[in-house]
Amino acid sequence: MSKDILMIVGDFGEDYEIMVPFQALEMVGHNVDAVCPDKEAGETIKTAIHDFRGDQTYMESRGHNFELNATMDEIDPSDYDALCVPGGRAPEYLRTHDEVIEAVQHFFEEDKPVASICHGPQILAAADVLDGYEITAYPAVQAEVEAAGCSWVDGVVRDGNLVTGQAWPDHPEWLAEFMELLGDDISHGEPVPADD
Repeated sequence: MSKDILMIVGDFGEDYEIMVPFQALEMVGHNVDAVCPDKEAGETIKTAIHDFRGDQTYMESRGHNFELNATMDEIDPSDYDALCVPGGRAPEYLRTHDEVIEAVQHFFEEDKPVASICHGPQILAAADVLDGYEITAYPAVQAEVEAAGCSWVDGVVRDGNLVTGQAWPDHPEWLAEFMELLGDDISHGEPVPADD
């Protein structure tokens, strides 16, 4: 059954963590509305691609222009079945917007499915919704999310309504866990034949 999913994005969010989930969730029949504070449907955000090349931390390259298909000021979180919060640099400033915090809090208050990856849990920490959860995030965010009251787990983790991953290489498992939480029939590693 198709779900309506809200995705909160912003300039220099991680390209793969925006584009891949957006396309994968739509591919299996869900409706994904991508919004950004202070921007309207039809406007774009700039993404960034993060990669490791032997340095102590990732390097950043310019990604794509990603077109928003909904306007944050016009949406009502109660109209959505689930929330997706990608990572990258965007979460560090998205968490300063009251409408972002209020939207995130709605999904946790209503126990709706939430998927967050990489730096995305910075927004969840700012929304004060992590107390008691087991989660993961980009490793450099560990101290921040633990200070918000959660327990750290390495690798993809699903705890109740929340699925978290460390970075875009986690997509296969992270997206599969989120889709199962949404009620999709996921077969790990084996193609599912189409019904005739």
